[in-house]
Amino acid sequence: MSQWFDTMTLWLETNPEWLGLTIFLIACLECLAVAGILIPGTVVLFTLAVLAGSGALTLWETVLLAYAGGLLGDAISYGLGRRFHQGIRRLPVLRDHPEWLGSAENYFQRYGVVSLLVGRYIGPLRPMLPLVAGMLDMPFVRFMLVSMLAAAGWAVAYMLPGWATGAALRLPLPEGFWSAAGIVAAAIALMLLLVIHSSLREQRWATALSAGLSAALLAALLLGIPHLSTLDQGLMALMQEQRSSAMDSIALLITGLGNFATQAAAGVLLTGLLLACRRLDAALLVASCMLFTALANTGLKHLFARARPDVLLQPLDTFSLPSGHSSAAFAFFLAIGILAGRGAPARTRLTWLLLACLPAIAIALSRVYLGVHWPTDILAGALLAGAVCAACLAVLQRRTTLAPLSAKAWWLVLPTSLALLGAVSAWALPEALQQYRY
Repeated sequence: MSQWFDTMTLWLETNPEWLGLTIFLIACLECLAVAGILIPGTVVLFTLAVLAGSGALTLWETVLLAYAGGLLGDAISYGLGRRFHQGIRRLPVLRDHPEWLGSAENYFQRYGVVSLLVGRYIGPLRPMLPLVAGMLDMPFVRFMLVSMLAAAGWAVAYMLPGWATGAALRLPLPEGFWSAAGIVAAAIALMLLLVIHSSLREQRWATALSAGLSAALLAALLLGIPHLSTLDQGLMALMQEQRSSAMDSIALLITGLGNFATQAAAGVLLTGLLLACRRLDAALLVASCMLFTALANTGLKHLFARARPDVLLQPLDTFSLPSGHSSAAFAFFLAIGILAGRGAPARTRLTWLLLACLPAIAIALSRVYLGVHWPTDILAGALLAGAVCAACLAVLQRRTTLAPLSAKAWWLVLPTSLALLGAVSAWALPEALQQYRY
């Protein structure tokens, strides 16, 4: 496998015109039943994304090709399951490894439609769940709608890091960029490793550890800001290179989801709906996460008084560190992710948190794309929200564990809250087009 991989990489370096097709096919195989388990798709896709970022493809082309390939893999897997039904168990490979299908079937029967969203980020389950959905006669339209949503987040999460690495290697970045990037990346990776390890071992102090590590890393970041200017300038140059008129409108719509008024309205609505469902503990979690994050963000902004990037023709008057959009978005979606994972195994809880972070990451990145915040601003906002949310959860669970929400409560609170976010963001788009003009 290693020799084949090296040969393919060298060949694509000399024949970049085939890179797009290769990304599409590998993404398809990564999401294809059985094949996705056998091939190291994650490593291959990261390498292909690095090659794409070196100048062969734009970010949006790279993500769209992976998205389309993933959807095709899902559709083929679903079709195989729908065609063979229970007879799929007698196929040679699955007959020899019944645990592959069995674990996916149990997961699908336990979580239903949600399993297609969460399982997308669990390697052994990703290629098998569409097969199980077809085998159990899930309606095709419902399957494709869920698959389109899941594949979008998956394509961004899998292709963006590799593409950014390739682009960073190509650009003439400031001296000291890589050392700063390495230190920040290593610190974040260490924090995540410790949090994941303690969570998977179901240790009682895992939540408190998450809060402490996030707060410590936030403090280190804030104190080290003067030494991270090369990292900020390099990443800002990388993002600004991808500017286009079409993406500007999309970025403005996304960034509107993180506006103070939008997040405040969504937080109040979500808290009210939880109270209506007689879930005082859940309402208290959401309210405390968003309120304390907002208060801490305001205090830190005035304490550090950091100027915004000078990308806008008419720079905003407020300070930039930490990013209010980033901290508010992470606080809101992390609170939802925490509630979604209650009562589930540690691995599923962590996957829910990852899934909840994706829209918050999109909002945070839109701020850098628009030139309103430095990259370290949005990172500080994410760490602030993570520390506050973990601390609030640890306090609320001192005596009793937070109980999961009922399915009826989820059908009430989630669509209503997300609809409000989208409606307010779309309503504010014309004003944003004027405010963020270049």
